[in-house]
Amino acid sequence: MLQYGKMEATNSNMTPPNQPLSPAEATMVRLLQAENTQDEGFRQLMKAYQQRLYWHVKRMVGEHEDANDVLQNTFIRAYRGIGSFNGEAKLYTWLYRIATNEAITFLNKRKNRVTLSMDDEEDGNTWDALLTAETPSFTPEEIIERLERAVAVLPDKQRIVFNMRYYDDLSYKDISEILGTSEGALKASFHHAVKKIEAAVTQK
Repeated sequence: MLQYGKMEATNSNMTPPNQPLSPAEATMVRLLQAENTQDEGFRQLMKAYQQRLYWHVKRMVGEHEDANDVLQNTFIRAYRGIGSFNGEAKLYTWLYRIATNEAITFLNKRKNRVTLSMDDEEDGNTWDALLTAETPSFTPEEIIERLERAVAVLPDKQRIVFNMRYYDDLSYKDISEILGTSEGALKASFHHAVKKIEAAVTQK
């Protein structure tokens, strides 16, 4: 199971009250919190954040269909919980927290459904074969492929932190608010992930 504690999406006590919403965010929140304009607010919310949240979730769960399911659950939770959103947290941080919680829930359920045998020879060395191929040099495409494969086999918590930091360009402070984990622990996870990825990408 992941060691990160899931945070309630509507709890903004972790966020200082000095992060005002942007005008666009404030407009979306007003529309969402008024009964007669909720549908319009929800359309604006999805238009603004759907693609960004999709890639965040997909990097966590791997498959397109799984990412879509998690994303759908994310927006359902956001729609239901917007009434208690008080604007102290950034809207994208609030949504990322929901999306991350939903993805972690999905990953934990998937782990409970799948039993891996440590003695299975086919468990094998698929990744090792790729990463130890005797190629004199790597093209940019090969490097990207190796990077993606190396990230895919990281432990869950290291992969989540690496994706949020490297691909989503979130600060440790934002990641800490989303995952409910200290910045020091996040930095350690990111450091371990980078070392493993470097070794995998550069190995011949």
